[in-house]
Amino acid sequence: MELRQVRYFLTLAEECHFGRAAARLHVAQPALSQQIKQLERELGVALFHRSTRRVELTEAGRHLTGYARTLVSEAERARAHMAELATGHAGRVSVGFIGTATYDVLPRVARTVRARLPHITLDLRGELLTPQLMDGLLDGTYDLAVLRSGPRTEGVNTTPLRTEPLVAVLPAHHPLASESRIPLGALAGEPFVIHPAQERSAMHDRVMAACGRAGFRPESLVEVGETATLVVLVAAGHGVALVPESVQSLRLDGVTYVALAEAETTDLLLGRRAVGNSPAVEQVALIIEACVDDEVGI
Repeated sequence: MELRQVRYFLTLAEECHFGRAAARLHVAQPALSQQIKQLERELGVALFHRSTRRVELTEAGRHLTGYARTLVSEAERARAHMAELATGHAGRVSVGFIGTATYDVLPRVARTVRARLPHITLDLRGELLTPQLMDGLLDGTYDLAVLRSGPRTEGVNTTPLRTEPLVAVLPAHHPLASESRIPLGALAGEPFVIHPAQERSAMHDRVMAACGRAGFRPESLVEVGETATLVVLVAAGHGVALVPESVQSLRLDGVTYVALAEAETTDLLLGRRAVGNSPAVEQVALIIEACVDDEVGI
């Protein structure tokens, strides 16, 4: 039973007249009659009572009508869904975010994709480190990753999203907490709360390099994986920290964010596999870029 035959059957069932049905279908009346006879042969049952004056559905024809409408409706749904997949307006996209992007970029991306691409299903994971995200892109866990700059990885392409300054995170009672700007060297001798020293750990290396340029190396390090936990430990008095400016969107009692006198910065990138990305992945990538550029009014 072909879909074309089903459409012919439904049209004739609605018109109960071969001439009018053929005109609606833009086919010759003998071609319509031939298709209906072929359908009846395949099903082994008469679908219409025919006479010189009228055409009526048989009992079998009436039963087939419901199935036929379902088949045509499902075919239309499938065609529309395939068109959405081809243009990137449907599908499933997995996106991973480093800790700092979890608080400002992730919520904006989620809201914007839901508003603009409602048929795309997003799998979002936050509070990850750049090494995890790079590995996830390569093994297919993530289609896209918002991460920090690091060594070039074969098979992964990156697009710059933004450059942002590092700021100091101090306990609210710290002697320097009331300053509007401090030299990084003023934190020499303080214990530092920092991301782990893993291979390709972008923020660990960035913080240590910044301290080195300021003339010191932190004597005591408290390593934590999640940015939120890092800020909580600073609030609890376990040390100070350096974080990208965007972390200030994470509002926690007991900490103060203070600008640095030095121009220490860190880059935020969008990573994706070099080949094999679906149209839906590319659509979500465009939205991520727009969200970071603040071009989206959400």
